[in-house]
Parts: sequence; structure tokens; C-alpha cells
Amino acid sequence: MKYRISALILTLAAIMAACSGPKDGNYSFSILTTNDVHGTFFDSTYVGTTVKKSLIAVKRTVDSVRTVMGEENVILIDAGDILQGDNAAYYFNYVDTVTPHVYPRMAKYMGYDAVVLGNHDIETGHAVYDRVARDMKAQGIPFLAGNAIRNDNGKPYFPVYTMIKRHGVRIAVLGYDNANIAGWLSERLWSGMKFESLIPLVQEDVYKVVAKEKPHIVVVAVHSATGEGDGSQLESQGLDLMKTLRGVDFLVCSHDHKPRVIESDTLCLINSGSHCRYVGEGKIDITVKKGKVVKKDENARLLLVDRYQIDTTMERLFHDDYLAVRKFTTKEVGELKTDMATRDAFTGMCPYINLVHTLSISCSPAQVSFAAPLTYNGFVPAGTLIYRDLFTIYPFENQLYVIKMTGKEIKDYLEASYDRWINTITSPKDHVLKIAAKDDPRTGQKAWSFIERSYNFDSAGGLFYTVDVTKQRGERVVIESMLGGQPLEPEKTYSVAVTSYRASGGGGLMQEAGIDTSKIEERIVETYPEIRDILYSYLMDNNSIDPEVIGDPSRIGRWSFVPEALAVPAMASDMELLFGRK
Repeated sequence: MKYRISALILTLAAIMAACSGPKDGNYSFSILTTNDVHGTFFDSTYVGTTVKKSLIAVKRTVDSVRTVMGEENVILIDAGDILQGDNAAYYFNYVDTVTPHVYPRMAKYMGYDAVVLGNHDIETGHAVYDRVARDMKAQGIPFLAGNAIRNDNGKPYFPVYTMIKRHGVRIAVLGYDNANIAGWLSERLWSGMKFESLIPLVQEDVYKVVAKEKPHIVVVAVHSATGEGDGSQLESQGLDLMKTLRGVDFLVCSHDHKPRVIESDTLCLINSGSHCRYVGEGKIDITVKKGKVVKKDENARLLLVDRYQIDTTMERLFHDDYLAVRKFTTKEVGELKTDMATRDAFTGMCPYINLVHTLSISCSPAQVSFAAPLTYNGFVPAGTLIYRDLFTIYPFENQLYVIKMTGKEIKDYLEASYDRWINTITSPKDHVLKIAAKDDPRTGQKAWSFIERSYNFDSAGGLFYTVDVTKQRGERVVIESMLGGQPLEPEKTYSVAVTSYRASGGGGLMQEAGIDTSKIEERIVETYPEIRDILYSYLMDNNSIDPEVIGDPSRIGRWSFVPEALAVPAMASDMELLFGRK
């Protein structure tokens, strides 16, 4: 009798398993992807009538595919960098921490099936991303980062994957953050875990998931740039993965903001760019016979998002959230007594970079500061400042550190920075800025741009020095003195204000100066809050940003490119190529 009951149970289990799987036939699915949204939740800049691309417009684009394909046949995934970059994200990260965070609520309404963390999501700190992770879980959306490994037990801090079932077809989505977190962010932001390389981890996880879950379709979403596929860049492992992954149908990349689609016989790579400009679409047709997939056809493309075509219901549902962000954004914070163009920092001292040096050197015991133009081509006109303007001046949530550096390290650091920034020239017709004409992957058109990343072009405050454009690296930077007139001594130790990004190794300048950033805690003498908060406090104390004050050489020193007869006209020509005629 027991045997008959056991046999019956096994038979029923087998029947149920067969019924739960896909019936024989053809199935089509669209895997829709977004990435690097960077807080563009709303389609407004909160001031004026400018309309920008947003999640509200993405929803309309996604729904257009759902209408054609059928809602059950569409999977929606985001590959990270959500919680930083716009006032809306900042407001719900740090200002209103009582109201449930707006993003998980939006993600639920939009029908996201899985969301991956990016490096800028980790940059918000445990208090923010842990809270968002709880909210995401409450909304039934997995927040994935399979390479964030706990130090205490060796297990993932976030979920590694999720299973989605449609018409009996099992779809596995695995998600991973960038492997180079430790190279940019202070460990204080990601305490209790470490971030492993995506190779070989992703493949190992794919094998485990396939063995356990028996999926019919496998999607891997990584917050990692597409890269060159040569295995040389930890932050850009997309093509490295594409060359080596087995058993995966779609690979979603991100991080570099470069929209791109690459198709092979067995795997499609999709990178939808950033800021809701595109939605990536991976289309897959499968044929099932006797419960098994016997044929797959895959292709991929990018869908252009129309900023003016929005989901009006979504706009209405989140209108109160929008109003709260707008009220915060338009708060008056002081007066700017001169126009401030961020691109002026590429040619020398200017009010924008002078302000950052002023803020940094004001943080005791800083004697020297390093700062780079973090906004490529931002502009804030003279007049009343509102909080939104502070995001143009300082867009990232970097903290300020004061660290110990020798005079030699300071000099070597500056030589490394300017070597990324300028060429050695002999004529005013030469390109003094390191620029090149190349295809812009974001627009598809040829344009002049910097060869290196301009947010790594650090200048120094607190010193009097020149940068000779006729000299080679190692001989360019001539430091005349410090603020008080005393020389910068090679073997003496000084207190230097740097961003948390730079102190953690971001940009590689510290390493080029001979500093081991894995041991940076040994050099830290003081830490301060986010630099935008320091700027806000400055305005509360001084009520204005005065170019005469922030540009005072007795406060921040002075530097310039020399000889002027070569540098000035060469700079003017290159700036015209980059930005057009003024």
C-alpha cells in the first residue's frame, strides 16, 4: 500500500512538472533594458519649461513593445546606476528619508522584473542602498549584485539571480555590480563586503543556476562597461564576458554611457547608454519540442525614447513626489556674482575650479588641494542661486578627505595629471590639449573630444606654480612656493585635500604618484561630508560666491600654463574645436 501511494505521488509530481513547463510550440520574448538612469525619474528640470528624457517616457516606450508583444512576453531589466545624478534621487536618498523611496515605487509601477546595483548606487552608502533594497524587496523586485560578497560568511550581500516564468518558459536573470568598486569608493561606503571580478565568477554562477533551475533563457546583466575585450580593465569587462560566456542568451552592459549592440551567433550584448535616451531590446524566438528548447533565434536593437511621449498616468501618480523635489530644488541658497562656466577649467584658473579649491582648503588641516572639472560643459549664470545649481557645480556625492602626501608625491601627482591633460608643443598651431576627432558613440557623429577623461584633470590649490607646455612630463610643473612663500620640500609631509573618489584610487593619479590606495586609511588625517554639502554650508555662512574672494591668491595660490605666447592661442583653438566659437 505504501508503495502504491509513493508511486502515485511520484506520478502526480511528474505530471505537474510536465504541466508547469512550456507546451510544445514557438515562443517569442522581448528583453527590454535600461541602465545608468542616474536619477532621471521625472521629465522636468524643475525650473523653466525644458523637457528631458525620463523614466516616465521610458514607460511609454516599454508599453509600446508590450502592446505589440503581449505583456507576458516582455521582461524589463535595469543594469544599475539609478540612485545618483539628479535632484530627485538626492532628495529621496538624503532629504526625505521617511517617505518610501520614489524609485522602488516607480520600478513597481513600470513593471521591472529585475534591477542591478551600479557603482554610483553603492556610492550613496549603506543607509541609502540598504533602505532601497528593503523597499525593492517589498515591491517584489530583486536588487541584484552577485559579486558583492560578505566578509563574514562569504555569501553574496545581495541576491545573485531571479527566476521569471512566462507560459511555462523559465527565464534566469543574473545581476552583477562593477568589479572595480574598491578603485573608486571608500571602503566606508561598502563596509562588510568585497566586490569580485566578473571573470570567472559570472560563468561559475551561470553553471550553478542552469544546473539548479533548468532555465530555457539566460540573461546576464552587469554594471560593467563594454570595454575592449582585452582583459585589461576591471571596470570594463563586457566584451571579456561576451568572448567567454557559455549558456547565456543576452548580456546587458552599462557604466560607460555608450549605447551599443553587438550580435553573435549565440549571444547578444546590449548597452542602452544612459539617462533614458534609449531602451535596449533583445528579441528571442524559441521552439520547444517535448519540453526542450530545440531552436533559438536572437537579435538586438536600441529603441529611441521620445521625451515628449510619456505615461500620463504615471506622471499623475507621482506628481506629489515631483512637487516635493521641485520645492527642494528651487530653494534659494545664495548669490553668484559672476557667470560660472565649468569648461573654463580646461584652460587654467577660473571661478568654477577656484570655488572648489576654496572649499577644499577651508577644511582644516588642508594646506594643498586637488580638484578637477567634474561637469564637462555646465553653466551657471550670475544671479540668485537655487539648490539645483549646486548639482551643476558639483554633481557627485564625493566626500572630502585630508590625507598626508610628501612634496615629491604632490609634484609627481601634478605631473601625472597634466600629462593626461596637455601635449608638449612647439607652435601655437599645435594641439596643446590632448584631443582627437573621433566618432562619438553617444551621437554617432564625428566630433572633437578629450582622449583622456576630463574629470581626471586635477589642478592644485594652495601652491604657486606654472605648467610649461613646451616641456615633457616630469619637467612641466614648476612649483615656486606654498601660500606663505615657503618652498614645497620633496621629503616633507603635507596635508592635502582630495575627494574620496581620488583617495580610493579613482582615475589612477594616486597610483602614478607612488601611493598605494589600498592603504589610504594610514594617510587620512581628517574626513569631511560630501563636497556639495560643504558648498551649501559655505553659502549659508557667506550668502554669496564672489570671484574676488574665491580667486584670491592668498587663499588658493595661483597657477598658469606657460609660455603664454604659445599656450593661450593654442588653447583658444582647441577650445573652439571642442565647444565651438563663443
